Amino acid sequence: MQKNVGGIDRILRIIAGLGLIAFASIGPETGYNAWGWIGVVPLVTAFIGFCPAYALFGLKTCKLEKAG
Repeated sequence: MQKNVGGIDRILRIIAGLGLIAFASIGPETGYNAWGWIGVVPLVTAFIGFCPAYALFGLKTCKLEKAG
């Protein structure tokens, strides 16, 4: 599994994930709990550095690694 999520992309994913989790925590109804679970996805992809959707579409936001 080759990393395909770059630095700025990781930061944005962490902010989005934490925002969705916070929204689910302080939402007026219990129906907002699903947003918290959706917020886990960008957090996980940010921490492992790999996004399956990027791999599916051939996208890559990280810098190229030099061989050798």
